[in-house]
Amino acid sequence: MEMKDFDPDGTGLDNGNYFGLPCTAEESRLVLLSVPWDVTASYGGGAAFGPDAIIGASSQLDLYDGFHPGGWREGIGTVGIDYSIQERSIFLRGDAQKVMSHLESGGSTGDEYVKRKIARINEGSRWLNDRVYGEASSWLDRGRLVGLVGGDHSTPLGFVRALAEREGALGVLHVDAHRDLRAGYEGFDYSHASIMYNVLKEVPGVERLVQVAVRDFCDGEEALAGSDSRVVSFDDYLLARNRFGGMTWREQCARIAESLPAKVYVSFDIDGLSPELCPHTGTPVAGGLSFHEAVFLLDAVVASGRRIVGFDLCEVAPAADHENEWDANVGARVLYKLCNFTLKSNPK
Repeated sequence: MEMKDFDPDGTGLDNGNYFGLPCTAEESRLVLLSVPWDVTASYGGGAAFGPDAIIGASSQLDLYDGFHPGGWREGIGTVGIDYSIQERSIFLRGDAQKVMSHLESGGSTGDEYVKRKIARINEGSRWLNDRVYGEASSWLDRGRLVGLVGGDHSTPLGFVRALAEREGALGVLHVDAHRDLRAGYEGFDYSHASIMYNVLKEVPGVERLVQVAVRDFCDGEEALAGSDSRVVSFDDYLLARNRFGGMTWREQCARIAESLPAKVYVSFDIDGLSPELCPHTGTPVAGGLSFHEAVFLLDAVVASGRRIVGFDLCEVAPAADHENEWDANVGARVLYKLCNFTLKSNPK
């Protein structure tokens, strides 16, 4: 089926594309890269199966979006999932679980039992970063807007690097329950808990990291956030205090938007939302944003004149029984909003 024959009011198409859209990546303004990887997930796993689950749920999504009506007509294309990534993730996940069990039993990352396993995982993570960097670079150089669908939150590092090289200075709007500022957590250089540490360390084009709804972090992460002038924090407790003190969400979103530079990369970990919206995500935490608060925030950023130059959605993990797929349902709708706000902020 071609786009001209597609009926947005008809039955959703089960065609393997996000949102059931009949456009190819080549003919789309925005392309979605799937990265089915969750090697270092330190609590619950399953995010490697997130892209497939979101694709399945997204075909039931109605395409009208009042924030950007008809945005889908500009083309939201799906790059085919590379299942060799998922296969390698499953293989290395076994090693990672042995490492984590060893550490939880009082062992050390320097113990011979785990040293080779950690080295193998770090090598695999570097392979993934290079793979994502190359794929993202290819689409960016063809003039496409790009979004990434994880996988765990380690997956977008190569993409952020490629984007910053082409866009220059940019800010990261980071919606998450966690700061992800740990250095080499559990011995893994590219842990899901280290993504923002690695962004600050390895991507000099990132001049600002604005963290929203974070609420579960260690002393070291808090110290780093307080000492690095690039990091601006709107943690969940601050947002709640402001709300209880009478500040509207509109006012809070205006402050968040004002802290960002003109070009914005959105890194959206689904656990930044309240956990009833993502109960099977790897590390759910009480608190967080409602769906409407998250959408209003994205709208405020775009309305402020900022341009979303790229984004990721990570840590969507489907339920094991797949019978009541709430996580993917919510994830598909967050992804669609991210796509449309990106298209809206980059007018033709």
